[in-house]
Amino acid sequence: MAVKSNMRALFAALLALMAAPALAAPPVATPSQLYGPLYRAVEMDRVFPDSKTFADEVPRQSPAEIDAAFAAQPPADNQALKRFVLAHFAPPASPPAASANDGSRVDLSRHIEDLWPDLTRTTADTPPGSSALPLPLPYVVPGGRFRELYYWDSYFTMLGLARSGRGDLVEDMLGDFGSLIERYGHIPNGTRTYYLSRSQPPVFALMINLSADRSRPTLARRNAWLIAEHRFWMAGEEAVKPGGAGQRVVRLSDGSLLNRYWDDTAAPRDESYREDVLLAAAHPERDAAGLFRNIRAAAESGWDFSSRWFGDGKSLASIRTTRLAPVDLNSLMYLMERSIAANCRTLADARCARAFERRADRRRKAILAHMWNGRFFADYDLDLHAPSRQLTAAAAFPLFARLASPAQATVDAAALERLVGPGGLATTLVRTGQQWDAPNGWAPLQWIAVEGLRAYGQTSRAEHIRTGWLATVRREYQASGRMLEKYDVLEQKPGGGGEYPTQDGFGWTNGVTLALMRTTPQPSARPSAR
Repeated sequence: MAVKSNMRALFAALLALMAAPALAAPPVATPSQLYGPLYRAVEMDRVFPDSKTFADEVPRQSPAEIDAAFAAQPPADNQALKRFVLAHFAPPASPPAASANDGSRVDLSRHIEDLWPDLTRTTADTPPGSSALPLPLPYVVPGGRFRELYYWDSYFTMLGLARSGRGDLVEDMLGDFGSLIERYGHIPNGTRTYYLSRSQPPVFALMINLSADRSRPTLARRNAWLIAEHRFWMAGEEAVKPGGAGQRVVRLSDGSLLNRYWDDTAAPRDESYREDVLLAAAHPERDAAGLFRNIRAAAESGWDFSSRWFGDGKSLASIRTTRLAPVDLNSLMYLMERSIAANCRTLADARCARAFERRADRRRKAILAHMWNGRFFADYDLDLHAPSRQLTAAAAFPLFARLASPAQATVDAAALERLVGPGGLATTLVRTGQQWDAPNGWAPLQWIAVEGLRAYGQTSRAEHIRTGWLATVRREYQASGRMLEKYDVLEQKPGGGGEYPTQDGFGWTNGVTLALMRTTPQPSARPSAR
């Protein structure tokens, strides 16, 4: 009874939130905004097992016509509601079927290269009322329930595309991301209207480095996109006072500027609407809007979800993502600032180069001063005014960015070894049932760690992670013919946990696996951070 009462109060609050003008609302309406009561009914009655399904469906009539039909004759029960949805919406495209486990397997490299066409999509036009965002050029999706272009996934996918001789898709995807920046001022989490209120770890500068097109006009255009992305992440920095925070910017008491994850909307996620509403109803002690904001901020981090963000270290209800300055985000921002400075130098814009060199230098000093706890790199806790004591795979990012001192790198590398299992690098040491916790390992974190360790001469440690990961991927491929989103790196089997079943396809696993297979175990020749 208490939960039902909380649900009624929560729905009233949600209606008020949706009616109130937002300070930084998405420029395009989301499905929950377009279909209001219908959307809530479909998600809360669980017409589909996966909350994302209805968010991705394509309306057969205009949203106004559908809303009017629903208001005129509301379905009486779940089956009637399902019939209404089937009559007024077309289902999203089905993902390619998983490979049959027939006991015969082509070479893993060949299999990955054969998957690229299956995962390639075009979305030049989208129907009115659809949540899909149009893109001018072809792109590669992760696979499974992830039917659209995703931001940080794509860099790791592109690593494999570049090594498969698919430079055409690398260039196309760069063009798609540039078009998103031009239209929306940033790269959203994914190409759905419900993702527009947030981004993901900023890896666009790394993507540009994969391009074979080094012409001056192309560099100028892409650097302008990078500067626009930087502006998005630093929006409001002038107004943030020492000890304060605003949007994605935090200013520490010593004046240091760092970034945090955020979301411009404080409401249930369209793609996980039911899950978010039920969580808020079960925890009335938390401000619902604040809870939703922190959940969404964790989605912007890409680590959705992890004990890393939890106040009590174990439960999603205690999530406090916005009260941390993440070490991975700030390492990537440092790389972005250095990339912009280098591009400006090449383009003979000395003033721009100096400005971004100063920014990068200040950020590096802030990371070293505030995100090093003496044993490893970690997120900075804005409430405790100290770096976290929790070891996570994010500790590898300062090595990848080459901003650590040699002494710090040695100590950090030794700490990271605690996360290494037989099958690669685990995300954390904590088991919570969340997918970004132990025992799961993820392809992007393997790449970051291997490249970061190599950059500091930690070749044997890098090779341990590389060979363990490849063995895990091969083992599952031989057993099922599948490439998975995540793996249990302790028992070398499919990963689990989280809000949805483990997906196969899978873009970033394909890309990183191919890149690791075709990269020699030598220290990488990355530019010095000095």
